[in-house]
Amino acid sequence: MSQHVITLLTPQQARAAKGALADLLVDAVESGGAVNFVWPMTQAKADAWWEGALASQAQGERLIFVAEADGRIDGTVQLILASQENQSFRADLAKMIVHRRARRQGIGAALMRAAEAEALRLGRTLLTLDTQSGEAGERLYAAMGWIKVGEIPGYATNPDGQGRHGASLFYKSLA
Repeated sequence: MSQHVITLLTPQQARAAKGALADLLVDAVESGGAVNFVWPMTQAKADAWWEGALASQAQGERLIFVAEADGRIDGTVQLILASQENQSFRADLAKMIVHRRARRQGIGAALMRAAEAEALRLGRTLLTLDTQSGEAGERLYAAMGWIKVGEIPGYATNPDGQGRHGASLFYKSLA
């Protein structure tokens, strides 16, 4: 198992970690991860995406967690709080990323547990996410008690730009 420490970043900490977070995003896409981008994945695209995420965090719309060991960030996940008045009990999990150098060490599960615990602390008892069908994330979420409710075929273009893949939709009730 991992010796990583999971931290919920303050907006100031997240801003300071922006370069490492952008590096994680580049690594995810370049290694085939379906996290909303296609090749070539540039540092500029990653920096621009993180600017938006950091602005959202500063407005209280999302929480950013990281997994860190030896001064290096090896993973991240986000909890995006539903803003709709009638969904104040709900949040989405997004951008679960573990650097390829640190995979298969339990980091993803640790990040998920931290996000779930914080969601529950905030009264967000229904969580949702989507993930590429048939990939490791899908197996992780199912193993952690998330319930798959369906699959949308041809949902997004593959990172290499060749063809499309399906998305599996999951939820978890924390109540």
